[in-house]
This record gives sequence, C-alpha cells and structure tokens, in this order.
Amino acid sequence: MWWSYQDVEEQKKRVQREIAKRKKRGEKFEVLPAPAGQKKLSTTFWGQAWCRNLESYQAYESRLPRGRSYLRQGNVYNLMIEPGKLSAVVAGSELYNTSIVIQPLPKKQWQQIVKSSAGQVGSMLDLLAGKLGDGLMKVLKDQDGGLFPKPKEIRFNCSCPDHADMCKHVSAVLYGVGVLLDTKPELLFTLRGVDQAELLSNASSAAITDLSADTGDLAGVDLSAIFGIDLNMDTVPEPPPKKKRAKKG
Repeated sequence: MWWSYQDVEEQKKRVQREIAKRKKRGEKFEVLPAPAGQKKLSTTFWGQAWCRNLESYQAYESRLPRGRSYLRQGNVYNLMIEPGKLSAVVAGSELYNTSIVIQPLPKKQWQQIVKSSAGQVGSMLDLLAGKLGDGLMKVLKDQDGGLFPKPKEIRFNCSCPDHADMCKHVSAVLYGVGVLLDTKPELLFTLRGVDQAELLSNASSAAITDLSADTGDLAGVDLSAIFGIDLNMDTVPEPPPKKKRAKKG
C-alpha cells in the first residue's frame, strides 16, 4: 500500500489526539527522550553495553534499525523496567502495547559474576558509573556468562498486526532500555533479578580477608598505631585517673 506524506501526517495527528484523550482520563503518558540525528543513543558504559549486546545477535540485525528510528522520533511512552519484564506504549499507525519478558539471571551465573568482582568494585558510585576494571567489564559483557540477556531468554509481545518475532515497536523498546540505563543503571540489575550490592559487599569482604591473611610487609606491624585507632575490640579501655584536689593551706 502506498502512503503519502499527508497520510502519515494525519496518522500522527490521530495518534496525538488519542494520547490527549487518554491523558484527560487520567492516564500517564511520558515520552522517553532520545537524542536525534547521528548522536549515539547511549553515552554511558551500561547503556552502550546493553545496545551492543542487542546488536551482536544476528537474529536481531534486520529489525533493530527501524526500532532505533522510532525511538529517535519520540514514539516510546511509559517505558517501565521491572524484575523480568519491560513494558511500554509505542506510537505507530496506532498506539500499541508492547511487553517483553526476560528470564531472571541464573543463580549460578550471578554467583560467578559476584566472585569475579572481588576487589574490583571500589564503591556503589563506581559501579553505577561503570568505573570498573577491564577484567570485570569483560565478565559482565560476556555473551555466555555475563549480565546481559541472550535471545533465548527474551520473549516479545506487541498488539500491532506485524507477525514478525521482533516488530519495530519491540525493537524501539529494547533500544529505549539502553537510553534509560544512562540515567538509571541500577534498573539493569532489577530487570535481571539480582542485587548489585552483592558486587560491592563481596569486594569489601575480599579486601578484609586479604588484609587479615596478609603475611607480607604488614605482617607483625601494629596497625592500630598506623591508622590511629584501636583494632582490638575485645579490650575495654581504662578510664582516665581522677585528678586530686589540692589541699587548702
């Protein structure tokens, strides 16, 4: 079917009227802002890693570009990231409800990631900012054992008439996740059903264990004197002696 410029414009106006009507009924419609033009969709480690993971699978290669264009045009609304689920409303010739189910990260796989993070995560701020060692980055982005989902772990559903496994509305939502992770990287851990704090606590525990077991240069050194604190928690400090009053003459 041939679509003229006037048809497309009328289509957009019809969709906008429907959005305005739903807003009057109290429904929330928040567009997901995405950079237009040739600028990268994502600018942070987490957002870029999500997009690159999608683009690395041949099964998605032919459908992803249309979704990227849809996202740049401001057609993705109400994107929600929950444990194991993505949902959004995407504007096309109509408003389509799109949902994507993603399997939780296997427990064994997550435990291996936590183990690999030992000593490599300085703080929660460093983790969410993507300031990680090269070794941990490689583990997180690994297609087989990393944090990002594989195609076999993803299932799509869209109310549009396109019967393809991945329609352009679904791919727009998937790219939208990369944009959202730029500002809310913790949502990736929410999506995969894991607690990012475990990466940090594991690093802290490993540091304490290494310090306790160290037999190198610090062995036998009085750490209390170095750091100016009492590391022997079992010893109760004695109270200072009371001052004696001077006798009056």
